[in-house]
Amino acid sequence: MMAAAIKPEPFPLACPDWWEKLQRFETPIAKLELNEPMANAAVGIFDNLCLPDVPGTPKLGEAAGEWIRDVIRAWMGSVWGGVRSIIREIFLLVPKKNAKTTNGAAMMITALLMNKRPRGEFLLIGPTQAIADTAFSQAVGIIQADIEGVLQKRFKIQEHIKTIEDLTNGAKLRIKTFDNKVMTGVKPVGVLIDEIHVIGKMAYAAKVIAQIRGGIIANPEGFLIFITTQSDEPPAGAFKSELEYARNIRDGKIDGDMLPILFEMPFEIQADENQPWRDTKFWKFVLPNAGRSITIERLEGEFNKAVDKGDDALALWGSQHLNIEIGIAINATGWAGARYWAGATDESLSLESLIERSEVIVIGIDGGGLDDLLGLAAVGRCEITKDYLFWMRAWAQSDVLEKRKQIASMLHDFEADGDLVICQPDEPTRDIREVADAVEQVLLSGKLAEKHSVGLDPVGVAAIIDELAGRGITEDQMVAVFQGYKLAGAVWGMERKLKDGTLWHAGSKLMNWCVGNAKAEQRGNAVLITKQAAGKAKIDPLCAAFNAMHLMSRNPAATSAVSIYATEPVMMV
Repeated sequence: MMAAAIKPEPFPLACPDWWEKLQRFETPIAKLELNEPMANAAVGIFDNLCLPDVPGTPKLGEAAGEWIRDVIRAWMGSVWGGVRSIIREIFLLVPKKNAKTTNGAAMMITALLMNKRPRGEFLLIGPTQAIADTAFSQAVGIIQADIEGVLQKRFKIQEHIKTIEDLTNGAKLRIKTFDNKVMTGVKPVGVLIDEIHVIGKMAYAAKVIAQIRGGIIANPEGFLIFITTQSDEPPAGAFKSELEYARNIRDGKIDGDMLPILFEMPFEIQADENQPWRDTKFWKFVLPNAGRSITIERLEGEFNKAVDKGDDALALWGSQHLNIEIGIAINATGWAGARYWAGATDESLSLESLIERSEVIVIGIDGGGLDDLLGLAAVGRCEITKDYLFWMRAWAQSDVLEKRKQIASMLHDFEADGDLVICQPDEPTRDIREVADAVEQVLLSGKLAEKHSVGLDPVGVAAIIDELAGRGITEDQMVAVFQGYKLAGAVWGMERKLKDGTLWHAGSKLMNWCVGNAKAEQRGNAVLITKQAAGKAKIDPLCAAFNAMHLMSRNPAATSAVSIYATEPVMMV
């Protein structure tokens, strides 16, 4: 019987020096006060399990990296007297080919072997049938690889229902595919969810994960573990929210009971337009199993193939093998301005701050169909620097959530960010009214250009024109901006100003997504911006920005309104 230990005071899970630790080949994890007997027991069990799919079936004590032992020590070492302390959850972000699935299966076998709860239920959940099958195969393989036969005698394997039963106390490990019914009839002690980046694309994912958390909370020793690679698309839905939660805890921004262990590069490296992450000198820092299940040399071969196939394939490769987050999809057919978009971010920009800082403002409007977004972009010319300052917002009718279910969770994320308004069935004209509200706010500030100040796509704008006219916008101020190749000048102008550092935007995730969706097509001597994928890839707010850019390129005259910069001192930073 293991001696009871005294639970320590709560400890912070932040790890602000995580990048320094990675560069020292240390696990990016907070310094923890652990129940050492529990931690050592868990590592001892894990180390004695055998790899089922490696010649000679070596024990994990020989084959596994020290990093996974750090994870296990934190996981089981946070249990004191049968009660789990501050670490109730773990979020482990690790690239492909780093023994993720095998380690996950071994952790759940370890959990079964350490479990003291009679008839306790454990779940290992995969996003697809294939991944769940692989996880079950690894768990069964670990049991069958025990040459002493102890595990075969202790566990009963039920292939038809993907269940492993502990015959000593009736506890069960069930391997399931993620769906709405995953929690039916189960009150789990512990759950491991594999590849939440795939699950996060499902519209019901957040609801089911909430049910899992609710089921676990009744067990004082309960735990929830996420093990995943980075998403092969911009993070969305449940994956995005869990990843951001983990990062905020890691960076010390918030407190929480989730232990973040993220093998990734700093945002400055990931988002740099020169793509320094392509240099192999960085790879070893985010590949904890390098030299075991994966080698830098093998990765280089796959990397070169991705380079040969183009930037689209390279972005996908980077997301899966180095955890490079896809925020702006830079690819062979993408808009040239996308390469410089991330570097032009000024998060302080809002409509109010844009009005305060600008000497003159023009506005672009685009889209608005039931299957589209209605985008608005306000562009101001800074009174001090003459740089262009952009602020964008979008609206969507609720119809799009049904018609484009594959992006519904992403649209809800943008709504939560405050950059998208979803108009409910009982408020179908909300988008028109709020677009007019924004234009009127600029008008009342005295900063709206006297002529050619609101540019609209000439198709389907009657309702917007009527609403704007009722707010005092004159015919001279409203102008149709022809689309397609005729916008080439505005497209090229934005590209150049992004590159030379004289254009700034608020860095919204909605606009990052739209910029990543943009596809450039050459039409004679002009360029046409279209969608990367029909239907789900929206670009309307970006097109609104092009409309506004077209008007600003006419060099509109500043109004006679007095700027705050004329009366207040300005602090340059």
